[in-house]
Amino acid sequence: MCRFQAKGRRLAAEAQPAKKAKLLVVEDDAMIRMVLADMLCELGYTVAAEAASIDEALEATRKTDFDFAILDADLKGRSVSPVADALVARDIRFVFVTGSDHGLPAYRDRPTLRKPFQIDALKRTLQERLGTG
Repeated sequence: MCRFQAKGRRLAAEAQPAKKAKLLVVEDDAMIRMVLADMLCELGYTVAAEAASIDEALEATRKTDFDFAILDADLKGRSVSPVADALVARDIRFVFVTGSDHGLPAYRDRPTLRKPFQIDALKRTLQERLGTG
């Protein structure tokens, strides 16, 4: 069950992904992390782990089974690049979420969702990246 249910928002079963992909959510702002996790739940995805710091995220990359990651590019002033590097090493796809340019030249080709974004933009991005669209 999702933590929050938007009033009047119900997704039909056919609108949900056929295979519930498991995602890692890396976001330092607790409220944004909660809202993002709820959006993912509403879209039919499973949040396998949440992390608020580089260390938590790196631990999750080592100990958690997931298919895809959503990375806040800046975690309390620290670049998320060590986490992105760990995901690349494991051949796990990811998308950045950020309020500005993520500033990671090695990852300029990676998709980025600009904050604030709506659930429809998140859905499109995940469908494109996971091939569920």
